[in-house]
Parts: sequence; structure tokens; C-alpha cells
Amino acid sequence: MIIDTNVVSEIMRPVPNIKVADWFERTAQLTRFITSITEAELLFGVELMPEGKRRDTFAIVIERLIKIDLPLPVLPFESADAPYYAKIAAMRRRAGRPISILDAQIAAIALRRGLPIATRNVRDFADCGVTLINPWDPAL
Repeated sequence: MIIDTNVVSEIMRPVPNIKVADWFERTAQLTRFITSITEAELLFGVELMPEGKRRDTFAIVIERLIKIDLPLPVLPFESADAPYYAKIAAMRRRAGRPISILDAQIAAIALRRGLPIATRNVRDFADCGVTLINPWDPAL
């Protein structure tokens, strides 16, 4: 399963949403990945922070998350994902519901590999052909 940026951000909070934290613990035995897009978004967030202890702490937390908590390789957007991206982006645009470049890349990575996406932003990934899991959903 691919963990989207909003799920990673929630887990990193000092006091994460209890529903999301419980879900994350329950799914610990599953194979969980992040994408290079999520890694870039997390690092971008750190770069926007003012210099100081808080920024340094977040940088350490992100590094630990990527190397220890999610030790599997970060899934990159590869050339083989490009046709999936093109189909997803074109289909959504034709439907009058364009998708962001980054979300289309994440969806393409997931679709090509047959992986679901765990995200709060299910509308952003709707009709992309991927299974979606919302850890905030009370039904989970």
C-alpha cells in the first residue's frame, strides 16, 4: 500500500488523530510504501520552516520515518509510470475534474504496481483506477 503525504504528516504529529494512529498500528504488518513525491513534499515542508530546533526535529523525524518506520524503498515515478499518468490526467481532464500533477504521479505509481493508496484526500484520487483507503473513515 502507498501512504499519501497527509497520512504521513498526521502520523508525525505530536498527538495524531487516534483513528489514524490506530489504523497505522493495525496495518503495521502490511507492506507500506511512500513515493518519491511524498518524500519531496515532506522535505519541501521542512525547507519552508524557519531555521531552528523545530525544523531540525522535523528533518530527523522524516529521516527516521523513511529509513526505519517505512524501511522499504521509496517508490519513484519512473518512465514505465508515464503512460499511466497520461491516461489518468487525460481521463480526469476530459471528465471536467482535472487532477494535480503530483496526485496523478502518485496514482500512476500505485496503478502500475497494483497498490492501494491510503489518503484522506479520496476525492483527489477518485476515478483513477486505484483502490483508496481513508484512515480517517469511521467505518474502518
